[in-house]
Amino acid sequence: MGMLNPQLSGCAGDIGHSDEIERRIKAPWKVIIADDEPEIHSVTRLVLDGFEFDHRRLQFISTYSGMDTCAVIRENPDTALLLLDVVMESEDAGLRVVRYIREELGNLFVRIVLRTGQPGQAPERQVISAYDINDYKEKTDLTAERLFTMVMSSLRTYRDLQLIDRNRRSLERIVETSPRILGYHSLGELAREILWQLGALLHIDNGYSVASENALFVIWDREIPFCLAGSGRFVDAGKKPLSDVLSPELQQRMLSALDQKAAFFSDRQYCGWFRSANGAQHAIYLECSRMLEQQDRELIRLFATTAAAAFETIHLNKEIEATQKEIIDTLGEMVECRFREMGNHVRRVSEYAQLLALKAGLSEKEAEILKFAAPMHDIGKIGIPDDILKKPGRLTFDEFEIMKRHTSIGFNILKRSERDILKAGSIIALQHHERWDGKGYPQGLKGNEIHVLGRITRLVDVFDALSNRRVYKDAWPLEQILEYIREESGAQFDPLLVDLFLVHIDAFLQIKDQYPDEAKQR
Repeated sequence: MGMLNPQLSGCAGDIGHSDEIERRIKAPWKVIIADDEPEIHSVTRLVLDGFEFDHRRLQFISTYSGMDTCAVIRENPDTALLLLDVVMESEDAGLRVVRYIREELGNLFVRIVLRTGQPGQAPERQVISAYDINDYKEKTDLTAERLFTMVMSSLRTYRDLQLIDRNRRSLERIVETSPRILGYHSLGELAREILWQLGALLHIDNGYSVASENALFVIWDREIPFCLAGSGRFVDAGKKPLSDVLSPELQQRMLSALDQKAAFFSDRQYCGWFRSANGAQHAIYLECSRMLEQQDRELIRLFATTAAAAFETIHLNKEIEATQKEIIDTLGEMVECRFREMGNHVRRVSEYAQLLALKAGLSEKEAEILKFAAPMHDIGKIGIPDDILKKPGRLTFDEFEIMKRHTSIGFNILKRSERDILKAGSIIALQHHERWDGKGYPQGLKGNEIHVLGRITRLVDVFDALSNRRVYKDAWPLEQILEYIREESGAQFDPLLVDLFLVHIDAFLQIKDQYPDEAKQR
C-alpha cells in the first residue's frame, strides 16, 4: 500500500489518549508464585524487584496451595508465568494444578515452571514427559541470576505466543468479516462497518470497540473530499467536508500523502487511499489509541485490501443497477410509444408503487426495487397486436384472451435475469392482473399467494387507469374511483393495501398532479 510518509512522523500530538487505554497498554506481566513456604515468596519478590521486560514490570500474585492456585489462575487467565511448587497440601498438588490449567481450563499460554525442594517426589524426566510444563527447577539451583534468566525467557516466549495467537485471530476475523463486508449495498453502511471492524481488529486482545479509535472514511464528490462516516472524536463527521473536520495542517499532510497515491503510517496514524475502477476515490484515516506495531500495519494493509474490494463491488453493482434502470426506462418508453395516450402512466405507477410499499412496511431497498420494476408491468403488451391494443370499443372474448397473454409475454421477457430489479419486474408482469379473491389471471392466485409486489402494482395500476382517459373510456371522477376501490377491497385488492391507500390518498394525488399526461399539459 505504500511507504511511511516522513512528513507525518510528528502528527502523534493530534491524537487523544485515554488514561484507561494507556494503563491497559502498559499493564504489568502477571506472575503467580505458588508455594506453601512464605519465605519463597519473599525471596522471589526481592530478587525480581525492579524487573522489567518489554517496558512492562511484574505484578506478583501469591498462593499457598494447589486449590488456591487453581482459583486464582481461573480468575486471571492472562497470567504470563506460574512459578509452581510441586509439594504443597499434597505430594502432587502442583502436578494437579498443571493438569487443571492445561486440560480443564484449556490455557496453553501461561508458562509453567515447576520448582521443587524434593526432587525425589517428582523426578524431572518423568514429570517433563507426563505434564505440559515449560521448565523444571530445583529450588537450590535457582540463584538470583538463573531466576532472572528463567523469568526473562518465559515472558519472551509468552509474549511471542500471544502475538502469534493474536495474528491468527486477526486473520480469522478478516476472513470471517469479508463476506459480510462484501455483502453491503450502501456506501454509508459499508463505511461505518469498515471503521467498526478496523477498531475491533486493532483491539482484538482487549475487547475495545472502534469507539476507542478516532477514524474517518472519506469519499471524493466532484473532487471535494467529504466524510462518509466517522468514529471516536469524528463520530459526528458524516456528510461533512473534510475541511470542516481536520485541522488545516493535518488535512494538508493527509491530502499530500493521498496525492502520492499511497498509504502512510506514523507511530499512531494510518491513512489508506484507493480508487475504484469507475474513478471513485476513497480514503480511511485512523488515529490509533496505541502504538502501531509492524504486525498491526500488515493486518491493516490486508484489511484495507478487503475494504477496497468491497467498495469496488458496490460501485460495480451500482453500474449494473444503473444499466437495469436504463433498460427498464427504454422498455417502458417502447410501450408508451405504442400507446401514446398512456402518457406518464408508467411513471405514475412507479411512484405510486414505491409510496404504497413504504406505507405497507417494506424496506427502503425493497420499495426502491419496486419503483424501478413497476414500469415493467405492461411490457408484455409489445407482443399484442395494435388492432387489439388500440381498439376503441369493448374487446371480444377471443380478443380479451389474446390481451391476457401480455402477462405471460412480459414474464418470459424478464424471467431469465438474476438481477433484483428485473426479477421483481418479471413477478409484477406476471401477477399484476391476479385478484385477491382468486378470479384473476393468468394463474388464478388468491390472497397472499400473490406476491406483495404484484398486489401493490395491481391496486395502483387500476387507480391510475381509472383516473385517466383511455381510447376506450373517459377518466372517472375521484369519488367514484375511491368508492370503486372500497367496494373491491377483498375482491380485486388486498384489504390492508386498500386501507393504507385510502388513508394516504392525498400523497397519491400529489403524485398524480406532478406527472399529468401530455394531453392535459397542453
